[in-house]
Amino acid sequence: MSHETQVINFMRYRRPLALMSGVVVLICLVSIIVRGLNLGLDFTGGTSMEIDFQSAVAQDKIQQQLQQAGFKDVVVQHLGRANQILLRLPPQKTSSASVGQSALQALQSTANPAVLKSVDSVGSEVGNELYQQSVLAVLLALSLMAIFVAFRFKFNFAFGALIALSHDVLFTVGIFSIFHWPFDLTVLAAVLALIGYSLNEAIVEFDRIRENFRKLRKADPVEVVNISLTETFRRTLKTITTVLLVVLALLILGGSALHWFAVAMLIGIFVGTYSSIYIATSYALSMGLSKEDFIVQKRSVLDDRP
Repeated sequence: MSHETQVINFMRYRRPLALMSGVVVLICLVSIIVRGLNLGLDFTGGTSMEIDFQSAVAQDKIQQQLQQAGFKDVVVQHLGRANQILLRLPPQKTSSASVGQSALQALQSTANPAVLKSVDSVGSEVGNELYQQSVLAVLLALSLMAIFVAFRFKFNFAFGALIALSHDVLFTVGIFSIFHWPFDLTVLAAVLALIGYSLNEAIVEFDRIRENFRKLRKADPVEVVNISLTETFRRTLKTITTVLLVVLALLILGGSALHWFAVAMLIGIFVGTYSSIYIATSYALSMGLSKEDFIVQKRSVLDDRP
C-alpha cells in the first residue's frame, strides 16, 4: 500500500456500531417471533392458476375484480406477456378445480375473453414441510460457511464470519417481518444468495488481513486491520456498485415475480457490506488477533536434534 494513501480508521467506532447492530438485530428477532412472517403460498399452501386473456390486462384491475368476487389475499403476476396472468390464492374450502372456474367466471368478459390454462394446488402440509426445510437450509448454509472459514483461516475469523452472516439473515428477514412484506421462495433464494455475497466480502478482507499481519510485523492488530480494510475498500465499492446496478434493473424491469427478490437483495448488499467490515472483522479482532497467529516461525537446526 502506498504511503500517500490515507488509512481509514474503520475500527474507531467498532464498539458503538456493534452495540447498535445488536439492538437492531434484537428488534428484528422479536418481530420474527412475535409478529411472524407474511408467508407466501409456497409455504402456506394454496391454489395457483394460469389464465390467458385475448388482449393485455392490468394487474391491479384483475386484483380488484377478484376482491369484489370474494377472493382475498390474491397475488397477481404477469407471465412473460401482458395478456398472460398467474394467480396465487390462499387455501380455499372448495376444490382447486372449482376455485379455478370461480376465478375465471369473475374475470370473464365479452370485451376481453379469458381461458383457464392450468390449475395447481399446494397443500398446507406440503407448504409447512417446505418452510421447515427452508429454515434447515439456511442453518446448514451458515454452519458450512463457518466451517469453511475455520479451515481456511483461524477460529477467530470463523466466529466473526458466523456472527456477521447470522446478523445479515436476521436483519433481512426481520425487515420483511416488521413491514409484513410477502416472504416466499424467491425471498429465501435472495437470503441464501446474500449469505454467499457477505461471506465473499469477508474472505477478501480476511485474506488481506492475514497477508498484512505477515508483512507489517511492527504494526499493532488494529492498525493492520485498518490498513487491510482501506486497501480492499476500493474493490468493495466496485463490487457493491456492480451488484447494485443488477439489483436495480431487476427491481425496475423484473416485474412482480422478481420484485421481492430484488428488495431482499437490495437490503442484503448494503447489510452484507457493512457486516463484513464492522461485524466479521470487528468480532474477530475482539477475540484476540495477533501477529503470532499468522507469522510462520523459523525453525532452528537444533530443534531437529533427537
